[in-house]
Amino acid sequence: MADYDHREPLLLELVDDDHITRQQSEEVFDEHERTGKPVRQVLIDLDMVSEDEILAIIAEQLGTDVVELSGEIPVETVRSVPASVARMYNVIPIESEDQVVTFVTSELLGPDAIDELRFVLNRDIQFMVASQEEVNDYILKYYGDASESVSDMLSALETEMEADVQADYTEDADQINLEEAASKTPVIRFVNLILYQAIQDRASDIHFEPFENEFKIRYRVDGALYELAPPPKHMALPVTTRIKVLSGLNIAERRLPQDGRIQLKVASRSVDLRVSTLPTQFGESVVLRVLDRSVVSLDLENLGMPDDVYDTFGIDIEKPNGIVIVTGPTGSGKTTTLYSALRRINRIETKLLTAEEPVEYDIDGIIQVPIKESIGNSFAKVLRAFLRQDPDVIMVGEIRDLETAEISIQASLTGHLVFSTLHTNDAAGAVTRLIDMNVEPFLVASTLEAILAQRLVRTICQQCREAYAPAADVLVQLGLSDADVEGRPFYHGVGCQQCNGTGYRGRRGVYEYLVVTDVIRDMISDKKPSIQIKHKAVEQGMRTLREDGVRCILDGYTTVEEVLKYT
Repeated sequence: MADYDHREPLLLELVDDDHITRQQSEEVFDEHERTGKPVRQVLIDLDMVSEDEILAIIAEQLGTDVVELSGEIPVETVRSVPASVARMYNVIPIESEDQVVTFVTSELLGPDAIDELRFVLNRDIQFMVASQEEVNDYILKYYGDASESVSDMLSALETEMEADVQADYTEDADQINLEEAASKTPVIRFVNLILYQAIQDRASDIHFEPFENEFKIRYRVDGALYELAPPPKHMALPVTTRIKVLSGLNIAERRLPQDGRIQLKVASRSVDLRVSTLPTQFGESVVLRVLDRSVVSLDLENLGMPDDVYDTFGIDIEKPNGIVIVTGPTGSGKTTTLYSALRRINRIETKLLTAEEPVEYDIDGIIQVPIKESIGNSFAKVLRAFLRQDPDVIMVGEIRDLETAEISIQASLTGHLVFSTLHTNDAAGAVTRLIDMNVEPFLVASTLEAILAQRLVRTICQQCREAYAPAADVLVQLGLSDADVEGRPFYHGVGCQQCNGTGYRGRRGVYEYLVVTDVIRDMISDKKPSIQIKHKAVEQGMRTLREDGVRCILDGYTTVEEVLKYT
């Protein structure tokens, strides 16, 4: 069966029970991928199945009944299950005897989750089923708000780990000892809690970093890194080993970098984690890239482009041939923009191929090829193979060298539309970069259709946003006069619980869109410097990154500091 089935047991059950057709389940999964909404919510929104029917199916699969949650739960029952466990698996204990805990859930828990729950609690478990709303309300009522208690839970877990994981694991620790340490209950719960908290905080990356005298854990949220209270140094090996076990990596190999993947269900959300390990002087540094579809929207209209850029970009990505380049530093959202463009043109009559390192999101209907330089599977080699696969649109993760650039141009000249990325500071710089790679200027001029430069700026938290009047020197820095501002207030975030005291929550793009007109083609052919090309594009109506950033400030989306930092 297709990829969506094994990831979403609920859809598989609904198809098997003839509640929905195979085609409907594909529609639901596509909508779930597109919007990030939970599968059950999509089913209810599309009127395919009611909440009651979903609960009945879950109960049948778990061999139990649907109940209504009411009344109080005994304190000792609540205490018998740690808050981190209740939240991670979205369950609430209602009865706790010597060897058996009875949970109420609203999810179709897979065998792995059930086994892990049994192992973490070291008790037998039974289930009953109730509505999502009731379960969430009870978790909130008995275990409080996640953000309030996570630091307390981490402290409690660390104390527990100190007691339970006493061996001082060094780099010489053998595989059996390490495996044993990594499967200790406190270690499993600690790692689960770190992952749960990162996903709740909408982190894009989780860093586990061993140093000589400490073991740091940091999250990257909206582009900025935040540090958690560090666990004891000797926990570094058991914790990194646990992550390697989850991602199927070789735990005995600690001298070479490794890459893996973890697929998790956290509080009813499907999350992919890309795992990368790097041997350092004091142990392995591990970075997890969080790919949470409910945070990243792959819809063009949700990227925050100004209307004129959105309309022109929408036309350019429908062209039959040519090259469209998205440029910006690492982490500026280039891949998300290209994925959104691919989704827009992903139709039955169009064959789309992508070469990526690595493949970040799986998109139905698009053939995606991971690049692996280590086995000789380079961008250039894959691109050559692409041209024999009869594609209409090709996406190249990045144009890095002359060979990749030449094949991309060849593909464009033979009637294919090519998307790619470059690392340059502005749109006009992409032209210079290609010519610096020794691509003939006339080839660049004849194939390039448009260049989109972008940055991601943090958006002001709506809960604690405050207006203020900008000082005169700030306006000068932004190249604005009092007349340009017309008395409009500027905003900044004061800091609140919602935004972890940062004043920011979420990010949006600022864009510079250079359309390659005939005049600009002539300038490229004549090897004119990028600054002249930029001036000509501005003359023809292009807004620079700084100008688009100012638009975001005046519209109340972001702060002066963010725009000055990134443009």
